[in-house]
Amino acid sequence: MENLKDRIVLKLVEIENKRLRDFLGDLPSKLYQRIEDYYKLKQILGIQPTKIGYFMLERDRKSRNIVLLRRDGSRETIISSLDLGKDYFLQYFIAQNEGDVIAYSYSYGGADVGKIRFIDIETREIIDELEGSIWSIVWLNKDKYYYVRFYREDKTPDGVNPPASRVFIRENGSEEMIFGEGLKPAYFISLAKSNFSDKALISISYGWKESNIYGGDIHDPDSWSLIYESNVPAYPVEYINNRYLITVYDREGYGRIISRSDSGDIKDFIPEWNYPLQSAAVTTRYIIVHYLVDASSILKLFNLDGELIRELKFNPPGSIRSLVSNGEEAVFKYESFWIPYRLYSLIDEPRIIDKLELEKNYIVNEGFVESKDGAKIHYFEVKKRNATEKKALIYGYGGFRISITPSFSPMIIPLIEDGGTYIVTNLRGGLEYGEKWHIAGMRENKQNVFDDFISVIEHYKNQGYLTVAMGRSNGGLLVGATVTQRPEILDGAIIGYPVLDMLRYHKLYIGAAWIPEYGNPDDPKDREFLLKYSPYHNIKENKKYPLTLVYTGLYDDRVHPAHAFKFVMKLRNVGAPVYLRTETTSGHAGATPEVKIRENADILAFLYKALKIT
Repeated sequence: MENLKDRIVLKLVEIENKRLRDFLGDLPSKLYQRIEDYYKLKQILGIQPTKIGYFMLERDRKSRNIVLLRRDGSRETIISSLDLGKDYFLQYFIAQNEGDVIAYSYSYGGADVGKIRFIDIETREIIDELEGSIWSIVWLNKDKYYYVRFYREDKTPDGVNPPASRVFIRENGSEEMIFGEGLKPAYFISLAKSNFSDKALISISYGWKESNIYGGDIHDPDSWSLIYESNVPAYPVEYINNRYLITVYDREGYGRIISRSDSGDIKDFIPEWNYPLQSAAVTTRYIIVHYLVDASSILKLFNLDGELIRELKFNPPGSIRSLVSNGEEAVFKYESFWIPYRLYSLIDEPRIIDKLELEKNYIVNEGFVESKDGAKIHYFEVKKRNATEKKALIYGYGGFRISITPSFSPMIIPLIEDGGTYIVTNLRGGLEYGEKWHIAGMRENKQNVFDDFISVIEHYKNQGYLTVAMGRSNGGLLVGATVTQRPEILDGAIIGYPVLDMLRYHKLYIGAAWIPEYGNPDDPKDREFLLKYSPYHNIKENKKYPLTLVYTGLYDDRVHPAHAFKFVMKLRNVGAPVYLRTETTSGHAGATPEVKIRENADILAFLYKALKIT
């Protein structure tokens, strides 16, 4: 099942896709149009301010596009995924601060590995092109830049086994590795340049556990040296007024910003609050800090001496994403369950530069349930006002310091329109309540995450709801563990692009990079707790399993599709009602809108079957 070139495996994909189509009948075609209607709405996936205007990654019904919104209000499309060819996927972009050059990443079928293309904005000439997994592009001038390369399969130039990352400098097609020599596997490097000086801002992180911060002259890599050593996650924010600003998650784990002077003096700059710090950006006037209060975003504006000026709150409960500054101006996106986006610019006062909001008679309730060990687990409940149906889709993730906050989903709106209830859970393993919340859901503590999720499902089950659990990637592990541990509380399960074989995950693709989060299956002590919950290894005979859909994509080069294939076949062997959907042009990062609409229509149809929604 791990050999995706085996003709028997490819035949299995074909057979299982047909089996699902036969089960779903014409229901996906009935739902397709409704999902498509919401995919037709423009969605902003990323934004960056430059001197000439705002570059944005937009998604519409047909494609992903990089668009420039100029200062005079005019708009122009810089590149469309349709220009790249059928089934090509635009992943992200990085623009030079002057706005002269932009780099964009794209891949076939949504694979992580792809190409980075650099283009001149005025002439649209292709200046340069790279292949592989690339991030942290920092320009020194129009033709000279740094970048970080992630090694997934091959050794680094200095002979270290993957997964590993190294920094390169590139000019006129030639390049040289200039930072990271000797760094061990599973260490990730990120690089940025200060908006206010020629200082480099570098972090070296071991998975999601610890970080060391480096600084120095951006033009002189030999000057890059350790400025802050941390056994907890830490991230450089900026260099301004002769001091580095660094976010560190020590003490109670909510996050504080410290200052580190050139002489090495370290001071508390913005103290830890009793809610977690998510990100920060700096302009000539403000230090803008993003916090979560019960998984909803607020912003606090501080002056450059770290004194609080004001707070910005948003309604309904929602999420701040893409908080970015070019020094003079910060921009960010706000979204919520029925608000695709509001784009804000912040120089003196926040102003909306673009927005799209739906008029919906929906309500958001929030609550807490008690987990097995007494921990309080927060959740959002979204439904139509005066809805009476007791049919719930319960979504979770719980890992890698990822906070699960309100977001707009074209697939969820039809469910709510048809009387369903959508539940979003905030489980341990994320950063919704700080670093201690994350630690309480990683490695040997991973069972806490499953117990948290089960407690929310039981809360609705005890009220007479039909319940379907849904999760993707690490969230697929969550739902897989729930299915194998407590199948009786579920009427259905939807498991997407999942990690399910916890004894071999580190041998498939880049799985070894997740050892800091999950543990090492080759270590007998770690293997013991991994085996206790590994969904693939805990499928039992004589158990009644819920109706289950596992879906994946052949171009997922982050989480190997074999996790899904093996789990489904083993469930099938014990007589479970399980179905497998494999998209042939989709990866972990995503796929073209056409492919995602088709995938979402099948998922929603399966959900309607499980919840008995007509």
